[in-house]
Amino acid sequence: MELAHSLLLNEEALAQITEAKRPVFIFEWLRFLDKVLVAANKVDVKEKQKKLVEQLTGLISSAPGPPTRKLLAKNLATLYSIGDTFTVFQTLDKCNDIIKSKDDTSAYLPTKLSAVACVGAFYERMGRMLGSSFPDTINNMLKALKSAESQGRSEILLSLQKVLNGLGGAAASCHRDIYKNARSLLTDRSMAVRCAVAKCLLELQNEAVFMWTTELENVATLCFKALEGSNYGVRVAVSKLLGTVMATALIPKQAAVMRQNVKRATLEEVLELMATGFLRGGSGFLKSGGEMLKGGGSVSREVRVGVTQAYVVFVTTLGGQWLERNFATFLSHVLDLVGHPRATQTHVEAVYSRRCVSFMLRSTLGGLLGEKAQMAAGKDICLALSKQMRAVEAVVNDTSGENKAGTADVSATQHVMVCALKELGSLVQSLSATASPLIQEPSIGLLETVSSVLLHPSMAARLAAAWCLRCVAVALPYQLTPLLERCAERINNLKSSPEAVSGYSFAMAALLGGVHQCPLGVPQSKGKLVVSIAEDLLRTAAQNSRLSLQRTQAGWLLLGALMTLGPSLVRYHLPKMLLLWRNVFPRSQKEMEAEKARGDSFTWQVTLEGRAGALCAMRSFVAHCPELLTEDVIRRLMTPIECAMTMMSHVPSIIKVHGSHLKASAAMVRLRLYDILALLPPKTYEGSFNALLRELVTEFTLTDNSANTTTSLLRSLCHYDDSVLMGSWLQETDHKSIEDQLQPNSASGSGALEHDPSSIYLRVPVGEAMPGPLPLGVSVIDASVALFGVVFPHVSFKHRLQMLDHFAECIKQAKGVRQQAVQLNIFTAVLSALKGLAENKSTLGPEEVRKSALALVMGALDNPNPILRCAAGEALGRMAQVVGEATFIARMAQYSFDKLKSARDVVSRTGHSLALGCLHRYVGGIGSGQHLKTSVSILLALAQDGTSHEVQTWALHSLALIVDSSGPMYRGYVEPTLSLVLTLLLTVPPSHTEVHQCLGRCLGALITTVGPELQGNGATISTIRSSCLVGCAIMQDHSDSLVQAAAISCLQQLHMFAPRHVNLSSLVPCLCVHLCSSHLLLRRASVACLRQLVQREAAEVCEYAMSLDSTHISMLTSSPADVYCRSYLNITETGLEGVLFGMLDRETDRKLCHDIHDTLGHMLSSLAVDKLSHWLKLCKDVLAATTDLGKEDEDSEKQDEIDDDIMFTALGEDNNSKPSVAPRWVTRVFAADCLCRIILLCENADRTHFDLAAARLAKAKNPKGDLLVLHLSDLIRMAFMAATDNSNQLRMAGLQALEDIIKKFASVPEPEFPGHVILEQYQANVGAALRPAFSPDTPSDITAKACQVCSTWIGSGVVSDLNDLRRVHNLLVSSLDKVQAGKGSCSQLYSESATTMEKLSVLKAWAEVYVVAMKIKKQAESRPVKEVKGGDEEEEEEEEDVGADVLPPDSLILLVQPELPSLSRLWLAVLRDYALLTLPAEFSSQLPPDGGAFYTPETIDTARLHYRASWAPVLHAVALWLSSTGFRAGEGDEEAPAVSMQAPGATIYPQGNPVAQSTEELVKDRMHLMLGVSIEFLCFPRPEEPIEHVMSCLQALFTLLNSPCARTHIADDQLLGVELLNVLHRLLLTRDPPDVQLQVTTVVQETIRATQEHRRLLEDGGEKESTFTLGEGGETGELLPGKSLVFAAMELLVFVLVRHLPQLNTRVNDSPSHLPLRPRPPLPEESCRLVAHTVSILAELPSLCSPQGSMTILPTVLFLITGVLKETAVKTSDNSVPLPVSAALQGIKTIITSPLARSEKTRTQWTVLVRSSLASVIEYSQPDDSRPNMDEVSMLTAITLFLLSGSSEVIGVTVLQQGCMDRYRNALNSPDPWVQARCYQLLLSVFQHPSRALSTPYIHALAPLMVEKLKGAERSRPGTAMELQAVQEGIRVLENLVGMGEEQNRVQLLALLVPTLVSYLLDDNAFSSASPASKGLHEFALHNLMRIGPLYPAAFKTVIGAAPELKIRLESAIRANQASSKAKAAALLAQPAVQAAPTIKLKTSFF
Repeated sequence: MELAHSLLLNEEALAQITEAKRPVFIFEWLRFLDKVLVAANKVDVKEKQKKLVEQLTGLISSAPGPPTRKLLAKNLATLYSIGDTFTVFQTLDKCNDIIKSKDDTSAYLPTKLSAVACVGAFYERMGRMLGSSFPDTINNMLKALKSAESQGRSEILLSLQKVLNGLGGAAASCHRDIYKNARSLLTDRSMAVRCAVAKCLLELQNEAVFMWTTELENVATLCFKALEGSNYGVRVAVSKLLGTVMATALIPKQAAVMRQNVKRATLEEVLELMATGFLRGGSGFLKSGGEMLKGGGSVSREVRVGVTQAYVVFVTTLGGQWLERNFATFLSHVLDLVGHPRATQTHVEAVYSRRCVSFMLRSTLGGLLGEKAQMAAGKDICLALSKQMRAVEAVVNDTSGENKAGTADVSATQHVMVCALKELGSLVQSLSATASPLIQEPSIGLLETVSSVLLHPSMAARLAAAWCLRCVAVALPYQLTPLLERCAERINNLKSSPEAVSGYSFAMAALLGGVHQCPLGVPQSKGKLVVSIAEDLLRTAAQNSRLSLQRTQAGWLLLGALMTLGPSLVRYHLPKMLLLWRNVFPRSQKEMEAEKARGDSFTWQVTLEGRAGALCAMRSFVAHCPELLTEDVIRRLMTPIECAMTMMSHVPSIIKVHGSHLKASAAMVRLRLYDILALLPPKTYEGSFNALLRELVTEFTLTDNSANTTTSLLRSLCHYDDSVLMGSWLQETDHKSIEDQLQPNSASGSGALEHDPSSIYLRVPVGEAMPGPLPLGVSVIDASVALFGVVFPHVSFKHRLQMLDHFAECIKQAKGVRQQAVQLNIFTAVLSALKGLAENKSTLGPEEVRKSALALVMGALDNPNPILRCAAGEALGRMAQVVGEATFIARMAQYSFDKLKSARDVVSRTGHSLALGCLHRYVGGIGSGQHLKTSVSILLALAQDGTSHEVQTWALHSLALIVDSSGPMYRGYVEPTLSLVLTLLLTVPPSHTEVHQCLGRCLGALITTVGPELQGNGATISTIRSSCLVGCAIMQDHSDSLVQAAAISCLQQLHMFAPRHVNLSSLVPCLCVHLCSSHLLLRRASVACLRQLVQREAAEVCEYAMSLDSTHISMLTSSPADVYCRSYLNITETGLEGVLFGMLDRETDRKLCHDIHDTLGHMLSSLAVDKLSHWLKLCKDVLAATTDLGKEDEDSEKQDEIDDDIMFTALGEDNNSKPSVAPRWVTRVFAADCLCRIILLCENADRTHFDLAAARLAKAKNPKGDLLVLHLSDLIRMAFMAATDNSNQLRMAGLQALEDIIKKFASVPEPEFPGHVILEQYQANVGAALRPAFSPDTPSDITAKACQVCSTWIGSGVVSDLNDLRRVHNLLVSSLDKVQAGKGSCSQLYSESATTMEKLSVLKAWAEVYVVAMKIKKQAESRPVKEVKGGDEEEEEEEEDVGADVLPPDSLILLVQPELPSLSRLWLAVLRDYALLTLPAEFSSQLPPDGGAFYTPETIDTARLHYRASWAPVLHAVALWLSSTGFRAGEGDEEAPAVSMQAPGATIYPQGNPVAQSTEELVKDRMHLMLGVSIEFLCFPRPEEPIEHVMSCLQALFTLLNSPCARTHIADDQLLGVELLNVLHRLLLTRDPPDVQLQVTTVVQETIRATQEHRRLLEDGGEKESTFTLGEGGETGELLPGKSLVFAAMELLVFVLVRHLPQLNTRVNDSPSHLPLRPRPPLPEESCRLVAHTVSILAELPSLCSPQGSMTILPTVLFLITGVLKETAVKTSDNSVPLPVSAALQGIKTIITSPLARSEKTRTQWTVLVRSSLASVIEYSQPDDSRPNMDEVSMLTAITLFLLSGSSEVIGVTVLQQGCMDRYRNALNSPDPWVQARCYQLLLSVFQHPSRALSTPYIHALAPLMVEKLKGAERSRPGTAMELQAVQEGIRVLENLVGMGEEQNRVQLLALLVPTLVSYLLDDNAFSSASPASKGLHEFALHNLMRIGPLYPAAFKTVIGAAPELKIRLESAIRANQASSKAKAAALLAQPAVQAAPTIKLKTSFF
């Protein structure tokens, strides 16, 4: 392919390749040329132009395929426009000659069409430059048009369109000719030609004024005719033409008006013309074949649907402002359409017309108008409704009966009402909470108007009104309860009016059905209200025959709706419901017979309706309350259901007797029965299978049904991917809701509420605006088919065989159209059954069953109806899946192979090729591998069958299925398949879009098969890859949007596997253009592709999108049909993200919006931090849309003043400058969420974003850099705008953003005002944002969120001044008053659980504030007191206020204090509730029957969730409060208020008698409550629980255990402590964060200490003798797991240690994978703290045991402590002692000095233990290469501790002594002076040991070495301060030894010391030049000598006297010293003799 990349065609390379590959080579060259010509140097191009023109014109006659000729023409035109133009006329003439040629053979056709394409491209590119040559050209083409076949016709027309486009107004002379010639082709046989004509005329109307003046009516009629028998593409093209022409007629284009004086059409005329199309259609007789099936109506449905689309185009073209001004006219016009008798001749037609009108309204109103204009439109709709209603009331109330015509009008008004109400409902629902002004404005009276329609005589209108009320309630949940109440009241007041009973019950049912969309729900009492009304209606139904039917229906409808409220509410009414259901049906066979004998036709109708209603309510119960379906309930439900089944068999005889009008009611009963059975497990009604199956089969084989009704389920049961064969991809277009009408099955798309009123309370299917149940006839068949699928897998093989044979018989019996219908139904049922078998993993059955099924299926593979063939293929695949035997599959495959080899007819070839595809799809690559080769070769052959495009489509589709399912097994066939795909793409005419779509599917499947290999560089892979890219390029250029979508998804696949090879610079602009395509599928594909691209390369994508300019767009949108794209796509400075935000306002498709959200999310994650201001501005612009509403008014008023003539000239020019509508609330909510994400991203990126000083510095260095903190004011403003909006969702998002901002910025200091933070200046904004959330009418969830923000704000410490805090604080105080008001104080709008949520969030907020307040107070108390203050608190406050800036220590606490008495009571109540609610289900009997303090028993399930969210801070607060009052609520004066508050706290709970409770019991109760709640939670914290809850809980426990009361309590009951420790151990296993672990260890420590204290108390109280029996382990020393506190603590502590120091675990060291020599990194800070803490607790454990007990644990304890010492004793740079080391040393000391050593019984054991430990330490301190950085000092310290604390008989073992001495020797010889110094210090403590037995050996062993070392210092004088210190420490030891010696030995000792000291002295000369350290040594020695002399005068003299040289040195030093400073010497001599303190201090003193 690389060879093709040259400016001139590489002819040698072309000659060398095979014939088959040449077209691809040429196409690739043209593609390259297309890119390169634009970018190339003009000079180069001109040089080669001649040769290029030759090559290109040569290609014209080489019969190129469609994509090639399109590209060829484009290149030629580009070449001429860049290079010289002088040969252009020759080329043009050459083309014209080819077009004139008389050769009509099919071989010459491509050449002719290439010439046509070139002419079109020339004129489009050069237009008027080609001057006067155009009349000949045009005439030439028109002549050719007459003789051409369909492909030629369509291509010539498209070329003409280009010619017209290029010439503009210049071609006026030919306009009429073109119009006349094209006009007749609008009704061409070929749909492609019709589309082409429509596009050509659309171009023509731009300039040809006559089309929208004199010819306007003819154009309209032509369009109506063109729509008859049209397909989707034609409808889109023609409606575009019609709509545009009509819009132009109304408001002509300026240029045309200037040229000719035009008479403008009026709006009335235009609308009248379009209405004729809607009501009368084209008056031609071209009926499509499908019309017979549907029963021909007056207007062909295609025309109606097309005209509907044209209306939408018409309004869209005129724009939103026009619609705003003329909405009332437009509305009354479309409502008149649906009220016209011709539109509503039959019921189904009426429903279709309603659908069309609703579509017109929704598409225009919903998309073009902003929120404000939508409100105005809502007003207009209300006015229209009330006008209609007045007319109806006039007729209804006219008793005289004069107004006969009126009754006809009334039935017509119902359809008008339905459309208006449906639109009003959709409007309000889309506006959501922003619609509240519309609802509240009294002048409109929306609710009154809608409610008045509930009394309309027609059921459809009443249902629509009910639905509209449901929409209002969902949009504005505060309306829900009042509306329910109003309806209930009206039903009770108007019981005697049948319409009222029916209408208001519909409304109530609809409202109840909407509750699930309102998270806040309705009060429980409303459920009881509904039940009582329903019961009343059912009870009184029999009293009045005029009302019987309505009351019965209404009663059951309400009960069915009640079930949607879910199990928690229904549970209470279930017994009553079961009773009601039982009573509706006869109890026994006898009663049933008696019933048959009685009764007339009316009572039977009421009975049947009643039973249908009862079954419907049951179905609703089963669907919505599955939790209540116990065995027992199902058994009781089965009684009435079985009665119903029995009754079914009697109904036909009843109908015979009483007339066929009962048929509908009977069908309704069957429908309800099938529905409920499908939901119940089939096992429950096994006994009735036979009768049931008989009914079902009768139903869908139409045995008793004369109509040919077909089921609607077939499409949904067939595979989604087969949509291309069945045309069901129309479901994925924007016109889905109207295109449904044209599907071939019965009543397709005619869903309407009146077909099944119960659907008014059901959930709306996704993507529907309103439930649309199909007509009863279809619904029953659907239900029977669905149930058949459920039952079939449970039926015996014998019955299966019977049924399958019966099906074959039924098909054989029926003839013609009926046969088709029966076959469709049977096939759907069989598919449903096979699907059921597959889901149940059961098999089809033995051979004969399979044979029968196979015969049935194979018969349908040759059916002329494509849908049946599809179903047969699908059924075959599913059978293969269910049977799953290789032989069976082989047989089926072989049958199809044989058929395909022999068959020549299209039908069987398509059917059997699909069968192969389906086999592979369901059996997968492995199961069907052996047939792969044959299947592929056959399908590849079929795909080349150019004679039938249908065969190609089906074969390619099957091929795609095979490629998909075979996976890697297909790899060998990739190349041939790929080359076939390319060949077909290059040759199949573009009008056969289905073939191209299937080629796209194949290409996509092939790319997936090759997969990641595509990245490779091998020759074959490169070829495959470039072939794929060429294929994608061809499809991207195709005119059909589905093919373009396929191309995009192929490129997306390629990008996934080989991202380097997909050229984003061309792909991204192309995707951006498609974003505003009119085709939903194309928009979806583009967004999905963008979503994938931005995950990897967001920045590049945005850059390429920005580079998209208008020239680019015109190149990309080659077909002028997409002209309107250009007006929409306006990538401004907001870039692609701006476009996507704009799309969110227009798009309604769920999937698409979801992908847009994702795409924006990925872009945000990658780009937001770097382009901060850009993204913040984006969000701000979207959010600020709310505030801009005011400005629009002024503009529109100004524009109204402008004269009309000018007004319409402005069309289209000013609309594009600003976005079509202001962002809607949904988009604004998304923007607010984006804001929160940006804050989070900045936090993860860089802390500078939250540091103002640093940010300013960074900004100064790099002005382009952008930091979040600099935008703080914007952030606050955005959060404020959102938090104070009308929309509730936006308020929530705004409050969330505000909370995030406070949390992240609370601690950021303000550099200019030290001591202040930057948020302080925004106090007013925060207060103002929060205040509205506390107004009485705010929904609970917003108030709850606001409380959270309040507590965050108060607790953040931003505001220090109490007066400023009070603003926000007062909001919390006011809510607290609301909480205390108690239950039922205010009128309830929402459910009780909403109230629970609000109250709990208030208490939680207070708790959080209190926790912070106490923390501040504690910190203030722990600070050193500056001066002693008066004890009185008031004085303290006054003194504090003097320094107003300083935070008084109690500031926050002062705000909480006044509320504490009531708060503490409420908090305790919350905890009690929470404790009860967390009980497991089996204790539910213990729950108080009337609920808790804050929840009611009905809302228990939802309440749990709210409690779960708020208990943790409350627990912490209560713990703080209890420990601050010492639990003693009610002792002493200062806590007097606590007493008063206790009583009401107890009265909340009727369980105990509060008065009798003693303080002791009270403490115990509270203690149990707190511990219970904590332990329950910590036992199993859910993974989703925030870590803050765990921390709160642990802190609460810690606080509790700090108070003496709690300590005694927990120590009293040892098992409690054990349980607590076990739970904490479990917690550690699941939660990792270090702060959690640290907090756990503090709780453990408190628990241990509590027990220790308790033990001491007992010891002090008890006799001394029993001391040693106290303690765990008793006499035997056994510790029982589960009962022993010590054991539990050990478990937990060992776990912590091993987690942080895994090497402590000996098993780790023994394992082969362990590498002992690896140096381990030092422990992190947090781990050090943890380990240290753990060790210190470990050391305390033995004190809890008896001597024997302690012997049980000591080995472990000592092993761990010495182990920690070994692992953590590592040298540090500053010689500091690591925390764990000091803890270990302290632990060793604690243990060795414990009283256990004195116990007789354990002495020997104790001795062994201590010796072993010392031995371990000695061993660990052995110098060792593997531990080069061991800290010898710590090890020595440990050894010294043993020596000092242990007795000599324990330690004095020779081996140990030797070891110890060795370690000291090593240390003394250490090169490190610090080690020496510490060693001297430690030796000193050993030498001074009171027990001489211990110290003497050491003195003997080590003193000589010391003296040696010290003597050495004379020769190598210390050079550093450290070395000096080492010598000084050594001398101190010697001095002490001198002191310790006996008098008689003193001289010898001094003889060692004095000479050493004297040797340190320097003479004068040496002194002056010595180093500071050396001088220091001199001074130190002199000083000491002068001090020792007076101490031991006699001995000193003796020593000095013995050595005269000593004396001389000493004297000279003293003299020099005196001379240097007499004063100094005097001071020295005067000093008292005190031993100098050592200069090295340990952080912790161990001695």
